[in-house]
Order: sequence, then structure tokens, then C-alpha cells
Amino acid sequence: MRVTQSGLDLNLLVALDVLIEESSVSGAAARLHLSEPAMSRTLGRIRKALGDPVLVRAGRTMVPTPHALAIHGEVRAVVERARGVFLSGGKVDLRALSRTFTVLAQDILPAVSGPALFARIAREAPGVRLRFLMESHVDGPFLREGAADLEVGVLDTRSPEVHREHLYDDRMMGVVRPGHPLLDGEITPARFAAADHVTVSRRGRTQGPVDTALAQLGLRRRVVGSVGTLPSSLFLLLGSDLVGLASRRTRPLTDPLGLRTFEIPFPLPPLSFGMAWHPRHDADPAHAWLRGCFRELAREETPDDTGEHPPAAGQGNPSYAGE
Repeated sequence: MRVTQSGLDLNLLVALDVLIEESSVSGAAARLHLSEPAMSRTLGRIRKALGDPVLVRAGRTMVPTPHALAIHGEVRAVVERARGVFLSGGKVDLRALSRTFTVLAQDILPAVSGPALFARIAREAPGVRLRFLMESHVDGPFLREGAADLEVGVLDTRSPEVHREHLYDDRMMGVVRPGHPLLDGEITPARFAAADHVTVSRRGRTQGPVDTALAQLGLRRRVVGSVGTLPSSLFLLLGSDLVGLASRRTRPLTDPLGLRTFEIPFPLPPLSFGMAWHPRHDADPAHAWLRGCFRELAREETPDDTGEHPPAAGQGNPSYAGE
């Protein structure tokens, strides 16, 4: 397709999207199956059309200009809409598909589900690349603006037009190092609260549903600190007497480290995990295939043990690992 308006080749939008994402002329050329000289000429045309260099040198690499970063979301959205217009009857040849999907998620998702996910991509759609982005401490319209194709996890997306799908419910467990004093005897709510705790929060929060549940029992825990990611908290727990939290689905991370998990000795609301996407992707069969991958992973990895404690009445959907 080569559509022009006022002399501007709209195929330049596809090239611009890839150039900003790759921050490399050679990388963009490989993605678009062009020679590097052809890609350089395309970049020159884009620069002339925008009146902006788009990519500039920073040492041995290239980085997008502020203007390029500012318009990237809009460019991505236009490219995705155009792709949807020319889909062939809702079908896609996965073996021939060449595309990068950006997934917004906590770092535990690729750590736990990444091996199975990338193995499936290698089998079914070897030209697909997944780019995982960490959740920011500042909420933004990432799906609406096209900065991400899919959000997976405890959903923070608040845009009313965004589509959401529930994947599974999980529950929290306590985590400590081997030989921790808390493991010596029955773990009661009082003993749990009396220990020193660390939280995991991308916003630096030190309180959450655990503190609400303890308050209902007339107890209060002592939180001595907060870290931004779950893996960093696990290594912190391994070398200290601190108490942390992790969901049952993170056992592939806690068990190999030798960490000990235990039941929280009071009821907590469940963790509801899902995925969200912008409706412009509804008719995109490649995006539907990606959603199906995460949907099937959720079914395959759901723990058999649903837990002994029912959710506390009237409590909603908290985020323990990203308070």
C-alpha cells in the first residue's frame, strides 16, 4: 500500500514507528526487510516531513528526540488502525507474521510465565517479538495512546473504553528465609504483626490490605521499608529477618531460592489478575492470538490449591505486590 496526501507517503508512519522503537537505522532496516541505505533515505524523508531529526547520536547509539517520543503513541495508534483496515478476513499467517507487541506488566510475569510464552512464540510465530515494560509509578493512558498493546496483571487501567478480561484469582502467602524465628511455632496474627515487614510497591507505599485486615483484629504491623519489585524483595528476605509477601504463582521464584512460604493467619481478599487492551485491537487477529496465549497460560498455571481462607466480606480487588 502506498497512499499519499499532499505528497506525503503514509508508509512513512510505519517506518517512523519502527525507527523510534528500535532507535537504530540498522535495526529498523532489519525489521522492515530493507537495506540500511534505503532505511537511511527513509529517515531523511521523515526528518524533512516532520522538521525534526527524530533520532540523534548519543555516544555510540542513537536516541529518539523529545518530539519523536511525544508523537510515538499517536503514530503507533494510527499504524495499528491502518493494519486493522487491511486484515484479510480476520485471519493471519502466524508463521509469516513480523511484529513487536509491547506488554505492560509487573516484572514477575516474564519471570514466571516467560519461558512457556517465548517457547510458544518460537513454535507458532517466530517473527513475533515481545517487549515487556515495567509498570510505572505514574499511571498513564498507555493503552489508549498506543504505548502498550496489552496490560496484564492486577489492572490499574481506568480508561472507560478499554476492554478488560479476568484471567484468574490468586492469593497471598507470607515469605521468609529458612530458619526464620517466625517459623518456630504457630504463626498467629499477633506473631505475624510483631515481625518486621517489607512491602513491594512501585509507588513506595507501605500499607495495604494486610494492614486493613490486621486493624480489624486490633493489630498493627511494623513496616521497615519498601522496594519497587518482587525479585528484589526476595533477595532482601533471603538475607534478613524481614517478612514479605508473594502470591502463590510466584512459587517458581521463591522455591529455587530456598525461601519458605506460609499461610497468612487471617482472611485476605483475593488478588484478581486480568488483561486489558484498547478496542482498536478487537478486529486484529494477531492481537487476538496474543490474548489467547496469555489466556491459555493463565489456565495452565493456575494453582490447584485455592487456599483455606475465604475472602473477607466486602473487600475489593487489592494489589499486594504493587501497593
